Amino acid sequence: MTTKNALENRGTAQLTAAMVLSGTLGIFVVESGASAFNVVFFRVLFGALALGAYAAARGYFRDHGLTPRKFGLAALGGVFIVFNWVFLFKAYEATSISLATVVYHTQPFFLVLLSALVLRERLTRFQLGWLAVAFAGLLLVSGVRPGDAGSLAGIGLALLAAVLYALSTLVTKRVTGVRPHLIALVQVLVGIPLLLPFTDFGAMRGTGTGWAWLAGLGVIHTGLMYVLMYAAYAKLPTAKIAVLAFTYPAVAMIADWAVYGHHIGLVQALGVPLIVLASLRVTLAPARAARPAPRTAAHATEDASPTATRPASTR
Repeated sequence: MTTKNALENRGTAQLTAAMVLSGTLGIFVVESGASAFNVVFFRVLFGALALGAYAAARGYFRDHGLTPRKFGLAALGGVFIVFNWVFLFKAYEATSISLATVVYHTQPFFLVLLSALVLRERLTRFQLGWLAVAFAGLLLVSGVRPGDAGSLAGIGLALLAAVLYALSTLVTKRVTGVRPHLIALVQVLVGIPLLLPFTDFGAMRGTGTGWAWLAGLGVIHTGLMYVLMYAAYAKLPTAKIAVLAFTYPAVAMIADWAVYGHHIGLVQALGVPLIVLASLRVTLAPARAARPAPRTAAHATEDASPTATRPASTR
């Protein structure tokens, strides 16, 4: 086996592990028993400790490359990413982890639309066609439970979370020359003062084992998961990253069924592959056009921002 193949195999294992962890995120949120704002506050708090310890151990604070402008952009991206988590977790409460996760994976389409609106990038017929396919899938998914206000509210919250994630991507992809671990650290640090006014510490009395789930969200789903993802991105071509990213919703749906007995209906099942296929086509289109070589140098990937290098997944 060549060194290149060995690196790619290792990256595949790392990214698969990261996406499997992502798929269990909803379980940790629900089992914590805390409100969405409280969950996100303690996620960013524990996540900042985990990422900060890792960055310090690896010496990433030396020659960090953060200028005031880059720090500001990373912080703005953090505002979007933190509230993206809040609305996604609220979507879990309003509907199911499975449904919220599927709808959340419309992120690439909002990124395309926002790029056209904000950056004046031209929408191609190819993109518009797959946007229409994704919209058809979304209609199928959302139309399963007519009159179910909770499901409709959950879908709306998941869509809002997807928009905020796309905005974060749009902002942080402009941060170059900074390791993604440090950008992620800035983003979670911004979340601490940002969420402080919305956090109900009184409600945390008697949380008990819920603290273990909250710590897990910070250490496992923010610290360990991001480290695995960024290590994998340095070894994998964009196409494989995009495909492996869909391990996340698959695991989330299985976990939701196994733990809570939630499952999607027949009509929903028809909409899911339309969203997945359209998302893959839109995500891979730029890579196919540019024909980039697979990234095998760690420095090349670490110079990019976290949301710029990963397809819709995380979070």
